Amino acid sequence: MIILSPKDYQKLKLHGIFYFTITYYKKIFKNRLKNNMVQLNEVWLVDYARTAFSRSRPGAPERDAFGGLRGDELVGKLLRGFFEQKLEPKGIKKEDLDQFIIGTALPVGENWTYGGKLPSFLGNLPVKVPSYQVGRQCGSAGQAMMNGIMEVMTGYSDIVLCSGFEHMTRVGMNVKFNPNMTPNLNLGNKKSEWYREDVDIMTTLTMLSTAQKLYEQNIGTTSEVSKEDMDKLGVRSHNLAVENRDWLKGEIIPVEGYEEGNPENKVMIDVDKAARKSDLATVAKLARLSKPFFLKTNIEGKDIGGKQSYIEREGTKEGVITAGNSSPLNAGATACVLMNAEVAKKKGLEPMAIVKSMGWAAVDPSVMGRGPVPASEMALKHAGLTADDISFWEINEAFCIVALNCMKHFNIPEEKVNLRGGATAIGHPLGASMIRLPGTLARIMKDQKAKYGIANACCGGGQGVAILLENPNA
Repeated sequence: MIILSPKDYQKLKLHGIFYFTITYYKKIFKNRLKNNMVQLNEVWLVDYARTAFSRSRPGAPERDAFGGLRGDELVGKLLRGFFEQKLEPKGIKKEDLDQFIIGTALPVGENWTYGGKLPSFLGNLPVKVPSYQVGRQCGSAGQAMMNGIMEVMTGYSDIVLCSGFEHMTRVGMNVKFNPNMTPNLNLGNKKSEWYREDVDIMTTLTMLSTAQKLYEQNIGTTSEVSKEDMDKLGVRSHNLAVENRDWLKGEIIPVEGYEEGNPENKVMIDVDKAARKSDLATVAKLARLSKPFFLKTNIEGKDIGGKQSYIEREGTKEGVITAGNSSPLNAGATACVLMNAEVAKKKGLEPMAIVKSMGWAAVDPSVMGRGPVPASEMALKHAGLTADDISFWEINEAFCIVALNCMKHFNIPEEKVNLRGGATAIGHPLGASMIRLPGTLARIMKDQKAKYGIANACCGGGQGVAILLENPNA
């Protein structure tokens, strides 16, 4: 038996009241949080547009049709045309925007956007529209979209304008053409306190090497491909892009540039400059750009023989990555509008697609091309779907080995992938691509009356992003 003094009794009584109050309000908060999670807003992809993608020429801007324009100026011209030609006729005004988000992979020099404000001003957006810049390398435009999706989903914004851009002539990804790009190489210095044994920084920073290493790691696995497989996918990409040139014009806002090699001749650029008719015999002879690793074991730890076996397999001691099975350097900009479905309905709008889910992931950075697989798995899991439920895929062909790796993993037939051509032909202005991919996908899904589609991309540094769309009319 415990005997309490009157003072102790009062303390215990007050403690009990306090405990009851806290418990009560915690319960209310949990219920509200639970209800809010259930009542997340449906997000619509309402519209999408882009510039054509020019062929970048670092060190020779006169050979790039957009060589006389800065990257942020491409965004400005795109946004002006987007509103004038597509959005304002639908009743979407610049003043309606709650947020502007822009992505770029190389945010230095001319690509520094002052928190998104400079391209916002260039695009004639009202000063009251908030903005910011994001970066996830080749997934930067996708990150802009994913941030916008979450803002609309949670009710913080109703209408978000997302954009992405890159100008690989004027702000290159090579230190030779971009002195502002100074990665910390101490990660690879064994004498440095910053050394990371698990991060092969020199391979990680060289995209050709990451593709070559991914190729070699897959030898002897179910994801194995040949150089011929990659070359065939590249040829297919170019030919599809050329055959569908008029279809692709449907997503392009023409921008004035100049004739390649002749800056005095101003012309409207409304087609992608890298796409051309292609054949396997020609592509197979293109110079090999990557250097082999001569791996002794594959990703599964199985012995694949090292240098001699590689030479016997390939018939050469050179690498397998060429200009025919990888994306070129490009300049271009992309944009899309995301909206709360209820707000869009009140404006009498229809969705291009419903955003069903999204995904992101990180992988060994020295084989960054594996990134789209776990990112897509995350998107599928959150949508409650499997790869078999997906009708069409837009897989960024930064390198053909990346697309083939994803296709092999999910057992995706070629006829479901990149129906209008891929980045090998259309181009890959790094920070812009991951809006083009879901935008193009939404158009394909609408044409084909397909229910679900995934757009994904690998990202330099060892990441992947994915966006899963639903067609409400399928």
